[in-house]
Amino acid sequence: MAAIKQGDTILIIAGDDKGRTGKVIKTSPLKDKIQVEGINIQKKHHRPKKEGEKGQVIEKPGFISVSNVKLICPKCGKPVKVGHIEAGDKKKKRICKKCKAII
Repeated sequence: MAAIKQGDTILIIAGDDKGRTGKVIKTSPLKDKIQVEGINIQKKHHRPKKEGEKGQVIEKPGFISVSNVKLICPKCGKPVKVGHIEAGDKKKKRICKKCKAII
């Protein structure tokens, strides 16, 4: 799950929104799911609580599985697999498998 983080641009590779791109809003590492803006929009019908208030339909993005997305490299602009390398300060860095750039 560490391959995709909040703020990354991703490409949907499976499902109803296949081929669309978007920015990651929220991640759920325990469930291996992410929320992407404008993707998997779900509607929730909201009832009026007070007299005179109107009901409304609220749209919000739902979660999708990490296995259905690929990260888009900011340097080469292609959907890529993510590799990891050890940096000098013993922290793992994400790299693009195609152009070898640090993400």
